[in-house]
Amino acid sequence: MVAACGGREPAAAPTKAQASVTRSVSIINPKPDDDPSRGNINIAFDILRACDLPDNVATFAFDSSHVRGQYKKVFESLSVCFMSGQLEGRQMSLVGHADPRGTSDYNTALAGKRADNVKQLIVAEHMNDSRISTSSRGALDATGTDETSWTADRSVNIILGN
Repeated sequence: MVAACGGREPAAAPTKAQASVTRSVSIINPKPDDDPSRGNINIAFDILRACDLPDNVATFAFDSSHVRGQYKKVFESLSVCFMSGQLEGRQMSLVGHADPRGTSDYNTALAGKRADNVKQLIVAEHMNDSRISTSSRGALDATGTDETSWTADRSVNIILGN
């Protein structure tokens, strides 16, 4: 609702037709790269096995450089595994990737931000910050040639560190 200011009349409530138009417009995504189905977090097979995570958690939604909160349980499991489980004392490495569109500098920065965001979520689950390193490959490893294959290029890989 719009509040009245300076003696103006308040705006009229939208008609039923206007309200339905507003609802349908609100689901249109103005930033195609914010589609949560367009990016992956890939957990290395050795980590999946050591942490007893099912294979189906290896890839999940990314919202641009923001990870969706519904995957908190995965980050919690990773943190426990690296702090007191099978991988206790090991380092985790997060490697960000981007698709080939955009400049090299932009892709490198975006991929780095993706890795940093994943790190923040894992640290929030009580993983020691110093045990996680992040890096960016930008679009150096990109192989996609269209929207479908670019999806695989936009990712963060979680691997065992040195």
